[in-house]
Amino acid sequence: MEVQVQPKVQLNPPSMAYSESLIEYGISNLLTLRSGSGVPTKKMSTDEVAPSASEKIRYELVTEKDTEEILNLLKIFFFKDEPLNTYLDLGECKELEQYSTKCIKEKCSFKALNSKNEIVGVFLNGLIHKPKEGEEPVKLADGCEHKKFRKIMGLMDFIDEKFNIFDLYPDIDVILDGKILSVDTKYRGMGISVELTNCTINWMKENNIPLMHVLCSSHFSARVMEKLDFKEVFRMPYTDYLDANGQQILCPAHPHVAARSLTKRIIPSESSK
Repeated sequence: MEVQVQPKVQLNPPSMAYSESLIEYGISNLLTLRSGSGVPTKKMSTDEVAPSASEKIRYELVTEKDTEEILNLLKIFFFKDEPLNTYLDLGECKELEQYSTKCIKEKCSFKALNSKNEIVGVFLNGLIHKPKEGEEPVKLADGCEHKKFRKIMGLMDFIDEKFNIFDLYPDIDVILDGKILSVDTKYRGMGISVELTNCTINWMKENNIPLMHVLCSSHFSARVMEKLDFKEVFRMPYTDYLDANGQQILCPAHPHVAARSLTKRIIPSESSK
């Protein structure tokens, strides 16, 4: 797939408009959400050259060979700004890196490549399959050796205990989980995040995946998703996530007060047709 970046492409519905700098910090799967106290920016050094507005950008499926280059992109433009990571001062965390990229093998993620064949944007997605009757979700915190990261994994386990998305959508067996959408700061404002999202939605339609889900740890992320017509289906205030002594475990900076699940139907249900 090759796309000449000219006017910005609008997501459906056509009237939708939003800040690309926000959407680049707007989709994630809890532990890897950007947006700290605001949308961070990275100053361009004197040896960095801004790309031409007419530069040709290609969009392709991510492969496992891309993992190292994607991790380098995320380390520079993504991990350090997530509000829970910031609160915990997470720093270097191999388990975070492994968790963030393990979805690549599911072959539903997309990358943006510049004219030098460098990855300048990525949308990492995974698939959530309906569990079999009586099947319990895997405890992510079990076996997690990184003490700080284990607190985030514990939060995800806690949410799994409280909320099962398939209870809301009994007609659906597979859901696409939008995890990480990140773009090199030099390439923002060129419509890349929109095209990566369009690639994902088109892939869902081609593969008959009817529902997209995002789990947001950031207030700003959830706000952006609502502007994209995602609807909140679950909210878990951080004040409800307590240790054995009744103390709040995660206290990110205001206004990040809750983890929120949001969904959007891409393919209408049979009953709504």
